[in-house]
Amino acid sequence: MSVNDLPHPQLELPPLSLYIHIPWCVQKCPYCDFNSHGQQGELPQQAYVEALLEDLRQDISLAQGRKLHSIFIGGGTPSLFDAKHIEQLLEGTRRLIPFSDDIEITMEANPGTLEHDDFSAYRAAGISRLSIGIQSFANDKLNLLGRIHNQNEAHVAAQKAIQAEYRSVNLDLMHGLPNQNLEQAMADIDTAAALNPPHLSWYQLTIEPNTLFHSKPPQLPDDEALWQIYQLGQQKLAALGYEQYEISAYAKPGYQCRHNLNYWQFGDYLGIGCGAHGKITLPTQNRIIRTVKIKHPKGYLSSNTYLAEQTEVEIEERAVEYLMNRLRLMTPIPKQEFERRTGLPRNVLTEGMEQAKHRGLLTESAEHWQLTPKGHMFVNEILTQFC
Repeated sequence: MSVNDLPHPQLELPPLSLYIHIPWCVQKCPYCDFNSHGQQGELPQQAYVEALLEDLRQDISLAQGRKLHSIFIGGGTPSLFDAKHIEQLLEGTRRLIPFSDDIEITMEANPGTLEHDDFSAYRAAGISRLSIGIQSFANDKLNLLGRIHNQNEAHVAAQKAIQAEYRSVNLDLMHGLPNQNLEQAMADIDTAAALNPPHLSWYQLTIEPNTLFHSKPPQLPDDEALWQIYQLGQQKLAALGYEQYEISAYAKPGYQCRHNLNYWQFGDYLGIGCGAHGKITLPTQNRIIRTVKIKHPKGYLSSNTYLAEQTEVEIEERAVEYLMNRLRLMTPIPKQEFERRTGLPRNVLTEGMEQAKHRGLLTESAEHWQLTPKGHMFVNEILTQFC
């Protein structure tokens, strides 16, 4: 019997988030595969904000009456935009789609593009959570990564942000950097933790296609060294009071990133800006769609319509799409959530989950599936059971 022949639960409308992409940066980092473009001259801040709001206006029907649960302004380097234009963007967004009372509004920022006065200005503009791309506190590693800031600027920016009384601050750190040893990787964690940020993102550098590092690979630590860094880093972060709630995300209690949690729980999000992706549930049509906006800034700014592509998440694909996201989280997977977010009965997963249980990769109760510690190490192998 195929998936289409089974009785389907009713799709629910999940929480709605908004992703806003600002594509410019001072210079492209050699490891970056995001849609980012080096700054050339003065940025068209006003024109781009107006385009973003028109882009959102064209997507309003997809909100289906929901308030915004969270906003994430990413890039590129959003902190290249001044606080005045960020405030204009947020005020215009609120006029188009109401905000929930406890909305989380995150903006990415890089130390090399922030002046100390900007911290309070962005907070006054409506940003409640700042995510700072530190990557490392070591000058030699920052140089190898092509970052425009040094270790002192990284430390000062993180310190000033934490003192600026945002609801939350995240520091981005990478490990497995070129020529990095165990002591250097742990030193980055210690330096970050001494600043006491509510949230840390700690993830391994990977070499992605279409990057400078892919064409000219640096010397990275070997697998044994990477495993030692990961194991000791996990222990250190836990001892420092950071709970791992997602593969690369660690937070003090109550400071998990609500926006990313909505992604990983297969929630909905509108995507506006150059190359921004969106995912929207249409319950009355039993459809889930994905959207992609025009990628290049020149084309985006010269267009009257911004949608470049819309595709359907077919019924046969929904289980894998859900699991690809949900398995990133450390928390149990509610079977009822699977049904409501995919419109599929839970028994479509039975065979694959039984195989994973047999291999010791997960456990099961009447209401949940839960990955084991071993299962979290073999997520990709679990996913192959459902492809």
